[in-house]
Amino acid sequence: MIEAAASPETVKSVEAALREELAQEDAVVATIAPILRHFLANEANSLFSEEIIARVRGMVADVAAQLLDQLAAAGGGTERGVHAPEDIALLTDAIVGNPAFLGHVHALAVEWQLTERLQSRLGLDPVLSPLVQALIASSDAATAALAMNLLASQARFGQAQRRMTLPLGELPADLLHGALVALRGIAGPEPEADERVAVAETAIREAYDESRGRLGLISRIVTDMGAGAVAALSVGHAGVAIFLSALSVGSGQERDVIALSTHEAQVARFVLALRAAGLKSEAVEEQFLAFHADNPPPEGFERLGADHAASILAVSGSYPGG
Repeated sequence: MIEAAASPETVKSVEAALREELAQEDAVVATIAPILRHFLANEANSLFSEEIIARVRGMVADVAAQLLDQLAAAGGGTERGVHAPEDIALLTDAIVGNPAFLGHVHALAVEWQLTERLQSRLGLDPVLSPLVQALIASSDAATAALAMNLLASQARFGQAQRRMTLPLGELPADLLHGALVALRGIAGPEPEADERVAVAETAIREAYDESRGRLGLISRIVTDMGAGAVAALSVGHAGVAIFLSALSVGSGQERDVIALSTHEAQVARFVLALRAAGLKSEAVEEQFLAFHADNPPPEGFERLGADHAASILAVSGSYPGG
């Protein structure tokens, strides 16, 4: 279907409406990190679902415990997972002082909540999507192996989310660095403490390879698809995990921002991202309704081209710290 050209006045009207809505969404996004920090420190959580808060709290505490495990091992300790609650709390507070870290674990919790929701509503397998299945069956051995690695990694992600944990190896490199800085900050000024942190940090970095993590594997798959990555812009075909990464690449938005944009309070951002990624209006509507079955997309979005949508997103705020 050929999309009809809109008059300049109509386009300006649609753009103004979407810019205004996006500005309101930016204001909501700007409050997320401080609100999350408040709810992590308190039991009441009326503005955020208990599921999201519990999962964020669990992931951050798990990262803190893993860091303390490594610190203990650097000092000759062999027992893991036995740490004073005040030590966990101190390191947790230091870690969540980084808005980007807090934003990332929040986005992971949102991603998993979305994955379970679409599994229930649309029957989407949280691990083996049709796209992954097709890649596993590829005649190219490297492609098939990469897809198999992703299959295993996505299964581990689901298990970790159910347990509310987050392996250090699954953190983006900059956030792992930030967590190590937090560890150094609470270790104490004594020379021996500094030495133990250095040993722990070396061990963690030597075991770390960002390209082998789930997000690294997805990024490689989307990149290797080239022009065929448009197939990954269908959540029903690609699954939630690959869809989010593909839309991030196509729209030029951070993946954590894209995950957040699927929320019902961020519909302008979501539609603009879909449009900026080059989807035709019918495809935008199809994807929008997959996420928001009871609500139509913003009126008039089809009058904005991909470049226009991208330019609006470019001046928008992003995830705090992102």
